[in-house]
Amino acid sequence: MRGLVLLLVVAVLLSVGAVLLFKYVNPPFTSVMVLDAGPLRAVQYKWVDRRAIAWSAASAVVASEDQRFTEHHGIDFVSVDKALAEYRDGGDLRGASTITQQVAKNLFLWQGRSLVRKGLEAYFAVLIELVWSKERILEVYLNVAEFGPHVYGVEAAARVYFGTSAAQLGPAQAALLAAVLPNPQRLHVDDPSPYVIGRQAFILTQMGLLEVRGHYRGIDW
Repeated sequence: MRGLVLLLVVAVLLSVGAVLLFKYVNPPFTSVMVLDAGPLRAVQYKWVDRRAIAWSAASAVVASEDQRFTEHHGIDFVSVDKALAEYRDGGDLRGASTITQQVAKNLFLWQGRSLVRKGLEAYFAVLIELVWSKERILEVYLNVAEFGPHVYGVEAAARVYFGTSAAQLGPAQAALLAAVLPNPQRLHVDDPSPYVIGRQAFILTQMGLLEVRGHYRGIDW
């Protein structure tokens, strides 16, 4: 029992230390990159500070992935309840992960839907929200999210798919990048399916609505 308690204490201290570290240090890689099918040197990844990322990119991922981003503290219980209600009514069980949870998964965990991984994801998400600002969470997410096979981060994605920088992304380009985030292995920026084009249009509309509603008030970009 003492050994288990000691192991738990060490795990908690290491996790807190890692989250504190990445509040100030930009991650050179993530666990998802390491577990990517292929050598790490094949990964296309270039970190850029948030001042070098167009606001349209941040707006697009919030509109696509987590419209209550500014309202929750890591776990969006409103979206979780809604997803469960839809499932009980006969719909598919959809994910309700927040941007913070996705940051936790990308940085520290692995792909998958196991209860253990989801539990760790929730733990890290709450810890990240306690330590980081919303701006830092968005900055890290945009830099480590996967936008295509071996393509990580909005800077690499902008250069690979549009021949430009993250700072120069327009709303339509940003919305197209965000449209593939649910499954960047099957959804493609460079060859968008009708489904992806439809998602792009939906995201563009939501970006405008969220701006009008003042949803981003308080975020310093």
